[in-house]
Amino acid sequence: MKNAVRAHREDANLSQGELAEAVGVTRQTINAIERERYDPSLELAFKLAAHFECRVEDLFDPELDADSTA
Repeated sequence: MKNAVRAHREDANLSQGELAEAVGVTRQTINAIERERYDPSLELAFKLAAHFECRVEDLFDPELDADSTA
């Protein structure tokens, strides 16, 4: 899933470790999210959005297919 976590983290002048500590995960988890190799749980997505004081949609783009009828 495409995301803007790295951009928000860098704008906040935080290291991956500092962000990880703030939301209760490991630095490796933040790294995997930023590299789009791991999709966070809904709970973690909301924690990240709360930390950056933005909407989940501002951080994550699920790239839903326009023809999808989920």
